[in-house]
Order: sequence, then C-alpha cells, then structure tokens
Amino acid sequence: MWYNFQVMYAIIETGSKQYKVSPGEVLEVELLDAKDTVTFDKVLLVADGEKLAIGTPFVKGAKVEAKVLGTGQDDKVTSFKYKNKTNYHRTIGHRQRFIKLEITGVTNGA
Repeated sequence: MWYNFQVMYAIIETGSKQYKVSPGEVLEVELLDAKDTVTFDKVLLVADGEKLAIGTPFVKGAKVEAKVLGTGQDDKVTSFKYKNKTNYHRTIGHRQRFIKLEITGVTNGA
C-alpha cells in the first residue's frame, strides 16, 4: 500500500470521534467550550514527512492547535415513532450544534 507522508497531518480525538487534520484545514466538530483557540492533546497519530509517530493510545507531547471561526447548527434530523392500531405516534426533531475550527499547527512531542 502506498502512503503519502509528504504532508504533515495528525489524527485527533474529540467528541468521541476521530478526525484527520492538517495545517490550514477547516473542519466542524461537536460544540466545545472555547473562545478564541483550542488545543487538542488527544493525538492518536502524527505524520511528518518520513517520520510517523503512533500513540498507545496517545502520542506523548503531541498537540494540535486550532483557531475558532464560529459556531452553528446542522440540518434538522426528524425521528418519527409509530405503533399500529394503538393511536401512538411521536415526532422528535434534533439539530446538532457544532464549532467551526481552522487548524493552525501540528506539533510532534519528540
């Protein structure tokens, strides 16, 4: 299998999900309590050129820094429950809130 290690990237964990990020990338994650900047220390993998650091479970000393661009909400998801012949039906709607981040830097612990 061929891998492209020329671009520095990292795999981070936030909100019980994993994201592959690289500097300059913009992504939306579950809402965090942050004002201007966010630092992620749960880094699972860091690739920098030919160097590859894999954590057990996290890479020690590795950090990913991001700038907050804003917050928002996703599209509405509607759930409908229905039971036949019992006059039971329920409609529930949900809009997941998110925070928009721009990755500013990836640092390896070594």
